[in-house]
Amino acid sequence: MSHAIQERPVSVAPRRGSLSHARLPRWTPAAVAAGSIAAGIGIGLAAGWHSKVQWGLIAALLFVVVTFAVTTKVEGRRQAKDRVATSLVWVCFVLAVVPLLSLAWVTISKGLEVLDGYFLTHSMNGVLDAEAGGGVYHALLGTIEQVGIATLIAAPIGLLTAVYLVEYGGDSKLAKAVTFFVDVMTGIPSIVAGLFILATWNLILGFGPSGFAGAMALAILMMPVVVRSTEEMLKLVPNELREASLALGIPKWRTILKVVLPTAIGGITTGVMLAVARITGETAPVLLLVFGTKLINPNPFEGAQSSLPLYVYEQYAVGTDAAVARAWAAALVLIAFVMILNLVARGIARWKAPKTGR
Repeated sequence: MSHAIQERPVSVAPRRGSLSHARLPRWTPAAVAAGSIAAGIGIGLAAGWHSKVQWGLIAALLFVVVTFAVTTKVEGRRQAKDRVATSLVWVCFVLAVVPLLSLAWVTISKGLEVLDGYFLTHSMNGVLDAEAGGGVYHALLGTIEQVGIATLIAAPIGLLTAVYLVEYGGDSKLAKAVTFFVDVMTGIPSIVAGLFILATWNLILGFGPSGFAGAMALAILMMPVVVRSTEEMLKLVPNELREASLALGIPKWRTILKVVLPTAIGGITTGVMLAVARITGETAPVLLLVFGTKLINPNPFEGAQSSLPLYVYEQYAVGTDAAVARAWAAALVLIAFVMILNLVARGIARWKAPKTGR
């Protein structure tokens, strides 16, 4: 009679510390950052450097070096490389955010000195550039009209071009040529677009300065941005949606109109709004084609108009305290205008985003 021998499993407890490594406390990056900032300021003052940019660069370099050294000592070289990569990302983020915050702070602090209801509702009619007073209403009205006309021109053309490239073009020679010219137009300087409209619309056809001429130049700058952003949004639409619609016998044009575009409408709207924000601050085409005026001109098709970028340029060029204050206030209005456009774009994108069921 054989007896079954049951062996009990032997559990071997791992030695303490064999599978776990020492870890730095969570507050270590903050402590290293604070120490690096203090050391950077101290080194800068000791060396006689009065530029805060130099202090910041020294502090950033010390932060990366100290993080690598401390992490290598405690957690090992492999983990130190990971922390150095993370530190470099944070340093680049801070280097990008600090100038932006500095610009916003200076613009807001200087712009609020003049910005009020009177400034937004009056023009410079009857006010000398060296005197205090006046407003930005004529420039704000010109910017809204010129950007609006440019959007009405560029958005449909850019949208239809992107639909052709994604849905119909494929690898055809025409699609490749259109893509090439869109890439070329993306890098066109704004002054070149202004000179093109000046040569064709003003000199050859004989039209005078107007807001419409400036809007056409802005539309040239806006179109490639709309094409590229819309093209990428259309490519993100799943092919299964197109195939399901076509399988039901729906024509391709109707599939694009009823399925593809509604699915990508949020991203398309965001791209158009970002293109609008990109052209809102252009000065060179407006300076060449619109000329600028102190009067309120609500007709964009006849006579000179003003715009916010041109107003800022003209007032800052005067150089007096009152003119410079108006320039800062107009710059703040321009930034607020662009910010509102971006917030509207984000709201529309979130509102029109496809809803996924649980």
